[in-house]
Amino acid sequence: MGVLIIGKFQGDTAKFSEALQTRGAEFAEIGERAKAQGAMHHRFGIGDGFVVVVDEWGSVEQFQDFFSDPQLQEFIASTGALPSPPELTIAEAVASADEF
Repeated sequence: MGVLIIGKFQGDTAKFSEALQTRGAEFAEIGERAKAQGAMHHRFGIGDGFVVVVDEWGSVEQFQDFFSDPQLQEFIASTGALPSPPELTIAEAVASADEF
């Protein structure tokens, strides 16, 4: 098992939703880079003024190497995220009998 990374980004969710529709190829390319660097699962959620990212990575270090890329940071900003750092929760992924 790896680590779960849950990030909460404050920002313009309308701009983010539009980016999901119009910049799909860029999101896909970033996803492929993430998988190559150790990402195992990835999902977005949109709330009132924020975007949540739920990832599973092989290790915290793999995530940190990926997330610190200046080009990724520029992309995140261009999709509506505020310049403040996201709220990150990092936890060890564990198996349970009720997971699906």
